[in-house]
Amino acid sequence: MAEEERQAMQEGRPAGDPVAEPDGEFLAAVRAQTRSAVDELLAVAGLSPGQVLVVGCSTSEVMGRRIGTAGSEAVADAILDALLEATQAARVYLAVQCCEHLNRALVVERAAAGRYGWERVTVVPMPRAGGSLAARAFRRLPDAVVVEEIKADAGLDIGLTLIGMHLRRVAVPVRLSTATIGHARVVAARTRPKLIGGARAVYELQQ
Repeated sequence: MAEEERQAMQEGRPAGDPVAEPDGEFLAAVRAQTRSAVDELLAVAGLSPGQVLVVGCSTSEVMGRRIGTAGSEAVADAILDALLEATQAARVYLAVQCCEHLNRALVVERAAAGRYGWERVTVVPMPRAGGSLAARAFRRLPDAVVVEEIKADAGLDIGLTLIGMHLRRVAVPVRLSTATIGHARVVAARTRPKLIGGARAVYELQQ
């Protein structure tokens, strides 16, 4: 069975049924939904300038298809427009997670990698090996590099791509008012320091 036939069967559509290109109205809605989600998450997480937001995204899921089957650079650019606007306004570093083909490495600015001592790896993310969002981020982030792993202060997962391995402990779920971007489910998290010391520990300084 051809790969296209397998994908069509898994997605419940006839073989040969093409994936429709997103129109301007859909892309505008995706851009607005992304901006709403990231603005809310940044506010709830209370990120300070210089902290890090990690984003994982399946543009296939945003398009209503199964992850890894119908990536769209147009959708990626619409999402990235909103992410860059929001993070640059907040002076927060953006990290875009690649897909599992690149071991979920991340596209970041060279300045962020240097500041946090993240280990760089050598690869050029492509839509079919890295994912559409990571591929576009590598070409659009200022002086972009790829790093192996990070510990981000908050995370946005568009399409259930699994970003937990790149979040600081302890991750705290954030329920956003934007539940979907396009057709993809959205999951978000902030992080907090561990509470340590047991029953006798004090967690707030009393004057």
